[in-house]
Amino acid sequence: MMQALAIAVLFCVPSVIRPVWAETLAGPYPAEVLRVLDGDSFEARVHIWLDQDVTVIVRLRGIDAAELDAPCAPARLKAVLAKLVLSAAVADGEVMLSAISRDKYGGRVVAMALDANEQDMSATLMAAGLVRSYEGRRPDWCAGS
Repeated sequence: MMQALAIAVLFCVPSVIRPVWAETLAGPYPAEVLRVLDGDSFEARVHIWLDQDVTVIVRLRGIDAAELDAPCAPARLKAVLAKLVLSAAVADGEVMLSAISRDKYGGRVVAMALDANEQDMSATLMAAGLVRSYEGRRPDWCAGS
């Protein structure tokens, strides 16, 4: 009897309990950008409730920028340019975050971010050719260099 109950729990509970890492907050949440870290992430103070703010690192949803310390010069150049464009987009400091979820590494979130002109920052960087689409695997920015 106990064995049957244990088996039933194992098969039923996962379908009822939603894992916290799969949680997504629809938003929008107003945020103040404190600093730009690189071409696809920034630190922000997010207003989550009355008199409640949280400071978090935000990675832009759906894109990947080259690393500032990439092993090849063309990738480093794109990384610097992406950071400059992102810095200009958030120059007034105010953004709106939506579709917020945990980053796969933890400690930061992934979100769609709109600048003060309601422009999607990921789309802006993609249109400028400074980032690549991110589908869970980081592209090799130095391949073919």
